[in-house]
Amino acid sequence: MSETVVVTGGSGRVGRGVLAHLNEEGYRTVNLSRGKRDENHSDVYLRTDLIDAGAVYSSLAKSDADAVVHLGMIPTPDETPGYRTYESNVMSSYHVLEAAGALGIDTVVLASSFSAVGGGFEPERITVDYLPLDEDHRLTPSNPYGLGKQTLEIAADAFARRVENRPRTILSLRFPWVVDDNLARETFVEADRTLEGMRNSDDFHTQRNTLFTYVHLSDAVEIVRLAVESDLRGHERFWVSAPDTGAETPTRELVRDVFPDTEVRDSLGDGEYASLVDTGKAREVLGWNPTWSWRESA
Repeated sequence: MSETVVVTGGSGRVGRGVLAHLNEEGYRTVNLSRGKRDENHSDVYLRTDLIDAGAVYSSLAKSDADAVVHLGMIPTPDETPGYRTYESNVMSSYHVLEAAGALGIDTVVLASSFSAVGGGFEPERITVDYLPLDEDHRLTPSNPYGLGKQTLEIAADAFARRVENRPRTILSLRFPWVVDDNLARETFVEADRTLEGMRNSDDFHTQRNTLFTYVHLSDAVEIVRLAVESDLRGHERFWVSAPDTGAETPTRELVRDVFPDTEVRDSLGDGEYASLVDTGKAREVLGWNPTWSWRESA
């Protein structure tokens, strides 16, 4: 088990949840963030500009870390120029990987995204060759955010090929939208989640392009911890998703209506509302079993 875990971007909503969970599990935690000083969520806080290579190296060296969870990137492309969004995703990840390798830090967990596949913030409809999506599905992003997430995964592949000065374990977690209780209630319980109702909403394009996926914070922080504790070698990608969709319409009906020409594989779950993302690899390799569903919460 790693004893000290650095979490970049630990002052964000997901980062705070990750730090709290790791603290509960007995880890010493270090928060690397460029925001105002915040001592309330970790054992140590180090103000760090994550796109400054020297700052990243210095903070990781001071942390005496065994593992790094890199969440400190621009979370959406809505409020920053494209080059800033791309820089945040790519260069911060490169600096973390480079510094971790040089300092002998064994494990790096990278926050990739559903957007890496070419969904999320794309202006056009998502390209879906088959359902459910798995780690072998091709990636077709065009926007700076999705392209940055694909690129950080490619950089991780390159670091894993190095003979020396590389982390032993690099895991990229492809997160969908992460909800807490309040967001889940507002989004799912208090809204019309039938297909007809969603078609009339302003964000139907985004919901369709992310295959109606989501994950609750409690399951998200659990897979991060399991990734930190993994003894895998090299770089591996993992899809992250709740066990169901965010739609009230049954999954196979949803597919027939929204993705009528897409191949449906046997790996699509038997549940009435089964997710359109296959998290079997995370279950088999990491032992991750997401359990939180907005239906049960409602």
